[in-house]
Amino acid sequence: MRRTGPAFPALQYLYEFDLFEGASVHTPEDIRSLFQRNGLRCTRQREQVYAALDAAHTHPTAEELFQAVQGGEEGLSLATVYNALEAFIEAGIARQVPSHGPARYDADMTPHVHLSTPAGDVVDVPEDLSERLLGAIPPDAVRELEARLGVKVSRVMLQVVTQAQDSGRVHRDS
Repeated sequence: MRRTGPAFPALQYLYEFDLFEGASVHTPEDIRSLFQRNGLRCTRQREQVYAALDAAHTHPTAEELFQAVQGGEEGLSLATVYNALEAFIEAGIARQVPSHGPARYDADMTPHVHLSTPAGDVVDVPEDLSERLLGAIPPDAVRELEARLGVKVSRVMLQVVTQAQDSGRVHRDS
């Protein structure tokens, strides 16, 4: 379901460039509560950056987030966006997604698989396929990994990397 407008006025950029998917968007109050629960200092700039990340379904780069937020936030710098993203990752409310190009970011922390293209796009694999792929990882292999390397696995993330295709675009099938 698409929302009629962004939770923050600066997110109009996401609507204009069709980077917005309203289903996962948190209200400003939700974001403040999320920050508090995860020990993050809440600033207006962090709220704006997180709202833009949460609203984007394209796994945006830091530069794309900066473009999305800068119109509604005077004094915001690209360094502030990178610092906010680093804080979100450390707090466990966002992740960095490797790609063929600049790093991309995702606020969806549910278990799911990413597909990366040579063009630098990152898309979510449909939920049913993500579940099948993640479910195919044997739990005993994870336990063996922990034992052999002396670590405790907190999360398994899977990214599928594709080869170049004629069209260069990924067909989104949900």
